[in-house]
Order: sequence, then C-alpha cells, then structure tokens
Amino acid sequence: MVTRAVTDHPTDFTGSVEEAIRSAIVAKLSDARVDVSGGDGHYTIGVVSTAFAGKNMLESQRLVLGAIAHLMK
Repeated sequence: MVTRAVTDHPTDFTGSVEEAIRSAIVAKLSDARVDVSGGDGHYTIGVVSTAFAGKNMLESQRLVLGAIAHLMK
C-alpha cells in the first residue's frame, strides 16, 4: 500500500487517503460500493448506493461530499 501526501498543505494525516475516503463514505452510506482513484490531492470517487434512490445528481453529490467533508479541511 502506498502512502501519499495529500497536498503541500501542512497536515498530520497518515495512511491511505483512498481508504480514508472509502471508509468515511461507507460509514454514512452503509450499503455503498465505493471506487476511489487518483492522488496528489485530486481524486475521482464513484459511489453506488440505494441512498441515491429518488435523488437528483446534486443531492447525491451532497451526500458523498458531506461524508468526506472532514477529510477536505
């Protein structure tokens, strides 16, 4: 497993950014299938969840971004 610095900004984060993103999303959307790729502070996140049923794209994005907001600070 590769550990990468998220950005040039000071941080005390250690570990896999991809796993942190995946875990945070699954913690909020328990049935989610999550695919994370990228690096150097730029990630592509694909999420499939029943929580998106009846929601438009913006509402779905807000669910995902809300789950990882603490990681983006």
